[in-house]
Amino acid sequence: MFAIEARKLGYRVHTYSPVSDTPTGHISDFEIAADYRDLDRVRDFARDVDVVTFEFENVPSTTIETAAEFAPVHPKGDVLHTTQNRLREKTFLSTNGFPVARYSHVTSLDSLKAAVHDIGHPSVLKTAGFGYDGKGQRKVTNIDDCDDAFHGIGGEEAILESFIDFEKEVSVVAARDAEGNFAHFGVIENDHRNHILDVSFAPAEVTSKLRDEAVQITRGIAEKFGYVGTLCVEFFVTGHDELLVNEIAPRPHNSGHLTFDASVTCQFEQQVRAVCGLPLGSTELMRPAAMANLLGDLWENGEPDWSRVLKDADVKLHLYGKAEARPGRKMGHITAMADSPREAVRIVVDARNSLID
Repeated sequence: MFAIEARKLGYRVHTYSPVSDTPTGHISDFEIAADYRDLDRVRDFARDVDVVTFEFENVPSTTIETAAEFAPVHPKGDVLHTTQNRLREKTFLSTNGFPVARYSHVTSLDSLKAAVHDIGHPSVLKTAGFGYDGKGQRKVTNIDDCDDAFHGIGGEEAILESFIDFEKEVSVVAARDAEGNFAHFGVIENDHRNHILDVSFAPAEVTSKLRDEAVQITRGIAEKFGYVGTLCVEFFVTGHDELLVNEIAPRPHNSGHLTFDASVTCQFEQQVRAVCGLPLGSTELMRPAAMANLLGDLWENGEPDWSRVLKDADVKLHLYGKAEARPGRKMGHITAMADSPREAVRIVVDARNSLID
């Protein structure tokens, strides 16, 4: 999706990935398939481009540091280093005064038990690194759960967070350029299923005070990082209408996919603009909009009949070109605009349901 927007703006695209025949590779001028830790290949790649960006937090920081020897990298490598590890991310947030749930560093079973005594239960144990879509997480409902939870995440370094009985989850997708200009897409409301984003809609059903606070926090995070590019900050909204930062995604985000059809400038074009030194585009939301994810489960009996989805003229279909459909894997999404966010949600959910016999 980034590559498509870059091509539309006249840029040529090189992609580097551990595998070939990738969705980005289909759009790119050049595709390099090599391990992220093959630093000689990374150097060859970086020598041939004018700017580097990434769409995935699990790229080793040494890869980004190596690329940065030959071309500017946006966002910066230290942003990636911070956000790809939950402990470093939570420490960054709390140190800079951004609101987060109570948490504790866990390095062993004994330290987990001590953390549960300190933070209380229920709580959530999360691996410090390499976790997304609910992976690497275990709920701790009492002290007796510690053994199973710690071994369930592989006995790795982790954090224990207090369990938040939140009212809803929201996100702010925004962009910042090298001059410090900032643009945001408002507050987006998100519903998850099995820890995977299911449906997003905008504008979110929140108070104007909470909306302004969410945008202000997102801008503050971007400025502390000296961020260049598109990013997403995910929040819990508590029963007291307070915000807690859940995660930072240093890239365009799944919840921002509704900006493709509903905003003057989509989040991926905004990423291209920011990292290439172009002025940021308008983020005006032309109408309320919603997005529903299409997971690999829908391919259980073969390729879905997309004509069913497109019978509704208000629905737009976006497929990613991934070679293999697997349960839980994001294969595409559908969007719709309507007179209200809830009506847009109804349209995309009905369209997706039409694929299920």
